[in-house]
Amino acid sequence: MRLIERLEQLRAAEAQLAWEGPFHEYYERVLENPALARLSHARIYDMIIAAGVEEDRERGRRRYKFFTDDLFGLEKPLEQLVDYFASAARRLEVRKRILLLMGPVGGGKSTIVTLLKRGLERYTRTPEGAVYAIKGCPMHEEPLHLLPEPLRQELYDEHGIYVEGDLCPACRQMLQDRYQGRIEDVVVHRIAFSEKNRVGIGTFSPSDPKSQDISELTGSIDLAAIGQYGVESDPRAYRFDGELNVANRGLMEFVEMLKCDEKFLYGLLTLSQEQSIKTGRFAMIYADEVIISHTNESEYNNFIGNKRSEALHDRIILVKVPYNLRVSDEVRIYEKLLRESAVRDVHIAPNTLRVASMFAVLSRLEPSKKAGMSLMKKLKLYDGEEVEGFGQKDLKELQDETVREGMDGISPRYVINCLSAALARDGTTCLNPIDALRALRDGLGQHPALGREQREHLLNLIAEVRREYDEMAKKEVQRAFVYSFEESAKTLLNNYLDNVEAYCNRTKLRDPITEEDVEPDERLMRSIEEQIGVSENAKKAFREEILIRLSSMARRGQTFEYTSHERLREAIEKKLFADLKDIVKITTSTKTPDVEQLRRINDVTDRLIREQGYCGLCANELLRYVGTLLSR
Repeated sequence: MRLIERLEQLRAAEAQLAWEGPFHEYYERVLENPALARLSHARIYDMIIAAGVEEDRERGRRRYKFFTDDLFGLEKPLEQLVDYFASAARRLEVRKRILLLMGPVGGGKSTIVTLLKRGLERYTRTPEGAVYAIKGCPMHEEPLHLLPEPLRQELYDEHGIYVEGDLCPACRQMLQDRYQGRIEDVVVHRIAFSEKNRVGIGTFSPSDPKSQDISELTGSIDLAAIGQYGVESDPRAYRFDGELNVANRGLMEFVEMLKCDEKFLYGLLTLSQEQSIKTGRFAMIYADEVIISHTNESEYNNFIGNKRSEALHDRIILVKVPYNLRVSDEVRIYEKLLRESAVRDVHIAPNTLRVASMFAVLSRLEPSKKAGMSLMKKLKLYDGEEVEGFGQKDLKELQDETVREGMDGISPRYVINCLSAALARDGTTCLNPIDALRALRDGLGQHPALGREQREHLLNLIAEVRREYDEMAKKEVQRAFVYSFEESAKTLLNNYLDNVEAYCNRTKLRDPITEEDVEPDERLMRSIEEQIGVSENAKKAFREEILIRLSSMARRGQTFEYTSHERLREAIEKKLFADLKDIVKITTSTKTPDVEQLRRINDVTDRLIREQGYCGLCANELLRYVGTLLSR
């Protein structure tokens, strides 16, 4: 990157944003592009849709690309959020509501708001998101507010351009003093929203109600100017610099809104319903802004139970933002957080983030009333897997059983804190799944909000994840060993296919030694099929399915291999691994391997490193660990 050139490019980009001209020129621009005059909800909705929308058929939901790089597993809340903006963009009554995100800590509420704020800052710097304001207005006024009522109706009738709102006191004063009432001469300029520069984006965080003043929201009197202008009701003696003022035309974030003092909430009441700010000594000041806040469940329940707040209850659109309940999405959360860190020299072994994610998701699930449905089975179903006795068809029924699922449990912050502590430990060059589970267990003792029963429950979940990982580890080594015996896999596959073909065609096989015709080897076929739970009643359908796949590939000139059918691949691997179990046990657990055992260990280790993402250290750790498991 050449610094001077990049700085020149940035200055050129800024210069393109610096348009300025009289109101009549802006008016012509609006006639050419009516989107310039849209209201705040429509602007945010257009921003989200412009980033792209895709249908997630697997989950039956829409995915909005505006959020997909930063938020995972929150498709339902985000869909509700965008539906709200879609309705509000059409000027339906919901735009006169406060959008409240409610959920547990670390669930993504603040991230949603931050994405909207940063997105607005970027979007208003593009041609599609351009925003223009009356120059000199402290509230970045929509210039069309200059139009008198008769002209507004004509504009709507002839061009379909809707104008809502009135000039702020400062602009009315400026129109008379500086422009002598000639609205066509009022200077308009392009603006870009910026939270740092306090343009179009406001943020309010509650603090001590005794010391926090309402002026933080609505502005304050300029004491130095009173002497010059004589009265406090003169707009020139007032600073329209409250968070509600600067957020006009954009977005206002209330951090933990329900912790605010009631006097602040009453101000929101007026703004949400009447779209006006009440400031002392002035009439109601129109403001067009999206009000979005976030809170936790306990604060929300207290708020709903408070009869004094009933007026606000109907003016809130609630979007629940629970924890993610899919392991694959939880893994993506930790991958994102680790990418943003400075950890570059520590290798993270395969399945490390997965076991941590399994623990986190298990802690958030509610037990099912269905017979035979364990938390682990539920976790797998939620993640799109099929489990014995249940399928994806049972998913909706499982979800309907619960009311608060995802509102409790371990937060991603806790998990990433534990992983970070393990990664930062002196001498750590590789973090494996057992290290991760150990870090999660040790962290429970330092968790401030856990009671004894909760801690015991979470320790049991860690033990359950450990048992699941044991099976995962065996499969990893199984796959690596089977690949090192590829000829055995090919031979077993060919024998199985010969027998399946004879069985389905009701023919016999030629014995290679006696050259006699023999019946298909039922014992061989069943020994493979039983590895994946194919029952006696289902064997015929399974074999016919294999034969159809074989014929289909042959017609296309493709070779059928044991990896060509997922379930058959699993069955072959399990069968081979069962046959090789003693070899694997001896090879992985022996302290002084012979030449042949050493060759096998090196072959398996190389395959783990080359094809499965292990480093030398964690590959050897995995082999030792599985050797210990098989020796029990």
